[in-house]
Parts: sequence; structure tokens; C-alpha cells
Amino acid sequence: MERSSEDRRRDRAGARRRGAGRGRTVLVLLFDDVQSLDVTGPVEVFAGAAAHFDDPDATYRIRTASLDGAPLRTSSGLTLVPDHALADAPVPHTLLVPGGPGSREPDPHLIEWLRVNAPHVQRIVSVCTGAILLAEAGLLDGRRVTTHWAHCETLARRHPAVTVEPDPIYVRDGKVATSAGVTAGIDLALALVEEDHGRDVALSVARYLVVFLRRPGNQAQFSAQLSAQTARREPLREVQQWITEHPGDDLSVETLAARARLSPRHFARAFQAETGMTPGKYVERVRVEHARRLLEDSHDGVEEISRACGYGTPEAMRRAFLKTLGAAPAEYRRRFQPSATSGPTSA
Repeated sequence: MERSSEDRRRDRAGARRRGAGRGRTVLVLLFDDVQSLDVTGPVEVFAGAAAHFDDPDATYRIRTASLDGAPLRTSSGLTLVPDHALADAPVPHTLLVPGGPGSREPDPHLIEWLRVNAPHVQRIVSVCTGAILLAEAGLLDGRRVTTHWAHCETLARRHPAVTVEPDPIYVRDGKVATSAGVTAGIDLALALVEEDHGRDVALSVARYLVVFLRRPGNQAQFSAQLSAQTARREPLREVQQWITEHPGDDLSVETLAARARLSPRHFARAFQAETGMTPGKYVERVRVEHARRLLEDSHDGVEEISRACGYGTPEAMRRAFLKTLGAAPAEYRRRFQPSATSGPTSA
């Protein structure tokens, strides 16, 4: 998507007013069998932000480095050529540690470099299983972190001093920010750009990359559809799709069973057996997700959203949010709606 010269002029002017001339070196750590998207996703975000300014190096100076500076292969077979060997790399403002198969049995010299050098940087960021490298270096002890869902249990077991949160897509704890798998690194990078240079720059980058400006950090790594298995039998798969597309309808077990042409008792048993989740739990997750999107992306009032999502009353939606997210709908909107001006709220 091409941006007009006037758009660029406004972005640059706004960034100058925020003192964007302070450059930040972003050093990306590379190693054999790194996950390529963990590298390129955040790098594209930072590079996109830098492109908004007359002097890109005045915002983000992106550098890459590996232990010896030699070319290496990613887990998908791409060849990356680092800018530096780690011994010669500049001291960064932000250290970005990606994940991938190569992070699971890391080179001890890489861990030692992190242990010695990472404490001196202003911001430490990991993507996916990059958190494992940080944990091995002792940089996560006493902190809240996340990583790819498939490795949360392993990280927690190997490093009991680390509090691993399996659900959020990213977690900030002091100067350390950790993100979940692959695309969550883009979400975290956008949040950092917004923190550094303001919402307008982050929004422009997000639009160019055709991604959301901000998925809140505590958003679950999985949607309800991904958390649950897909049913094997066609009637149950159709019911799953129906629930997702009609969160405001009557989604009682009796109604859903009728759509599947099964008795309520048989339907409930079959649904849980094939999806790993009761019909009620699945409906609850779909409704909460739909309500969250409306709170983030629209200015509809809480009462209107509660009706659209099948809660019936704002109080019922409030109870569901407190149970699932630990925050009432109005508080959730205040924290996570990208726009500073939200519509009417009452719960």
C-alpha cells in the first residue's frame, strides 16, 4: 500500500515533535536453525517505522550478529548473512532474541555472551523460544514471561524461578519483553514502536504490513476455534462454524443439538469428545472474543455489545469478562482500544 507524500510529511513532523531524533540500535541475535519469521517480522516493523523519518538511522539502526559473523541457515533453509560477529557488534538499545529449533540446544558461548552483555542493554526482547535462551542465561529469574505455547511447560519446568504465563501473546516485565510464537513478535514490535514514536507511526506501519495495530498483550495465543480441536464429523463442524458466525443467537445445547440433528445429551457428549471442550465453554469463549473485538474496534456501548454477543444484559457480559479476563468491559476498553476517544460505556 503506497503512502502519499503528504502522509509521510505529517508522520515526520509528528515524530520530530516527539523528539524522534534519538536513535536506537536494534541488535538481532542470529544462530543456526533460527526461525526466519521471528527475525524478519519484528525487523520489518522497525524498518517500516524508520522509513517514516528523513534520517532512518535517527530512529532505529537495525544490525544483526552471530557468534562468528559467518552466514547461517534458518530452520526453513534460508541463508542469513550477519552484519557482525557478536564480539564486534555495537552495544544496542534493544536486543532482539528470536527463537527456533536452534534455541533448544544452544551453543554455550551464545548463552555466555547473553549472560555478560544483555544486562547492559536498555531493552531485551525475545520472540517465541528466544525466551529459552534468555532463561538459560539467567536473565528471566524472578520475571513474568511467555513463549510459544508448545514450550511453556518445558520452560517452566527447567526454570522454576521464572513465572511462565502460557496465554498472553506478549508480556512486559521491566526492561524485558517476551512474546509468544512467530507472529506475536510483530505485535510486540508494533507495541514498542508505539511506545517509542507514537500511535500514528505504529498505525501506519501496521497498515502497510496489513496487520492489526494492536492485539493487546494479554490476548490469548489461541482463539476459541484454535483452542478447541476441529470436530471430525461434518454436523459438529458445521455447529462450530455456526457458533462463531452467530454469537448473539440462542446457543443453548438444545438449539445446537437440533442443528446437528442429535439429542441434547448425545450432542454434548460428542462435541466434547471431538473438540476437547464442552459446548458451553466453547460458546463462552466465542462470545468473549467477539465482545473484545467490538470493544477494541467499535464505539458501540457496552449494552449494545452485550446484546450483539448474546449476553442479554451488560451485567452478564461483565461477569463473563471478570471470570475470563479479570477486567470489566469498560476497563478493558479503556486499556486496549487503540483510539483515545471511545464510545459510551456503562459496565
